[in-house]
Amino acid sequence: MISPDKIIKEKRVTEKSAQLEADLNQHVFEVFPEANRKEVAEAVEKLYDVKVARVNIFNVKGKRKRSRTVRGQYGKTPDIKKAIVTLQQGETIETV
Repeated sequence: MISPDKIIKEKRVTEKSAQLEADLNQHVFEVFPEANRKEVAEAVEKLYDVKVARVNIFNVKGKRKRSRTVRGQYGKTPDIKKAIVTLQQGETIETV
């Protein structure tokens, strides 16, 4: 099994994720591409010492970007896997 700090790459902090935290007690993480729901739930519970109620996972395709230096050349941003973790009632993750 992969260690919890390798499964959770980073916590995503955006306007939408801040709204989810405030309203629904949900937190957004970028996770290891081969991780599944159970592994993500266990990693969050171990790293943040909270109880997880639910995990939703989805893949985000990278966007196509045009190069500024070479005309007609395109690149792509990387594909990522995100997890929205819903915590049980009364649990919180302290943000620094």
